[in-house]
Amino acid sequence: MNGTQVVADRTADSAPDVPRPISRKPTGADRIFVLGTRSVGASVLAVTGGIAVFLAVQAVPTIKHYGLSFFTENRWAPDQGQVGIAGALLGTFTVAFVAMSFAFPLALTTALYISEYAPGRIKSFLVSMVDLMAAVPSIIYGLWGAYLMQPLAGDLARWLNAYLGWMPWFHVNSDPHAAQWQALQYSSSAFIAGIAVAMMVLPMAAAVMREVFSQTPIGEREGALALGATRWGVIRSVVLPFGKGGVIGGTMLGMGRALGETIAVLLIISPSFDLKFRPLEIGTETVSALIAGRFAEASSVQLRALLTAGFVLFLITLVINTFAAMVVSRSRSGAGTDL
Repeated sequence: MNGTQVVADRTADSAPDVPRPISRKPTGADRIFVLGTRSVGASVLAVTGGIAVFLAVQAVPTIKHYGLSFFTENRWAPDQGQVGIAGALLGTFTVAFVAMSFAFPLALTTALYISEYAPGRIKSFLVSMVDLMAAVPSIIYGLWGAYLMQPLAGDLARWLNAYLGWMPWFHVNSDPHAAQWQALQYSSSAFIAGIAVAMMVLPMAAAVMREVFSQTPIGEREGALALGATRWGVIRSVVLPFGKGGVIGGTMLGMGRALGETIAVLLIISPSFDLKFRPLEIGTETVSALIAGRFAEASSVQLRALLTAGFVLFLITLVINTFAAMVVSRSRSGAGTDL
């Protein structure tokens, strides 16, 4: 009896192990979470796709009626049969470029200070303040730019014209050294609108950069410090190379926001469809401000033209934001860090 039991135990011990089947299918709360997140993601894609389809359908009659001149004409005179967004597109990119010229260095230094220099007791407060800036309505920034920054920015624009006016970018058709200089020539410009928009895109860009900087591997930081690097040396050789994708992605996300800003720009600029590369000079137009300013009084044909302009802006913003999201998603590996 005992011998038989021993033989049976040895036979059982010598039997091959069979892996237990494990199901990767989510159950219970996990299944509800997965289905919920998929539903939200699908609804976002459906809404975005619906907007694109609606704008594309509205754009077909406009393109058939005006042809490619809709993209090259710099006048908006529907009564005369001349409608085009060339000037508005140029103004859109001009305002966005001015905005990012101010927002990029501010966002980068803000993100670096919060992630690398700020004491722990005030770091959370600074993060909350940056996030709070993003919650301020755009009309507040527009009023701030129109009534507070415009006189100060006019003086700065005059100074730039006086000493850098030989460059086309800083030239204004006005004598900055005249005793009674024409202040009106420096108001309601893309330069002032860009400053207001810069304050709006700064929180978004700074938040993305700071988040990526905070993902820098602690081992690489300690390795740089062990080799004798200073704090700035760690930032230069570890943090910035690791967060390069976040810097690019945050900047481009801010650019996408700057291209589509409406109310703040509409409150500041003086509408003009001229094809000019002088952001310091009065007069410009953006696609979003064009739509907001002429939507209420537009006829059915003009409304389709405005929706076509919105479709063009939608595609530009979608491409920029998609590329920025791809760059940010690939920036967390730390590849390319050079000690």
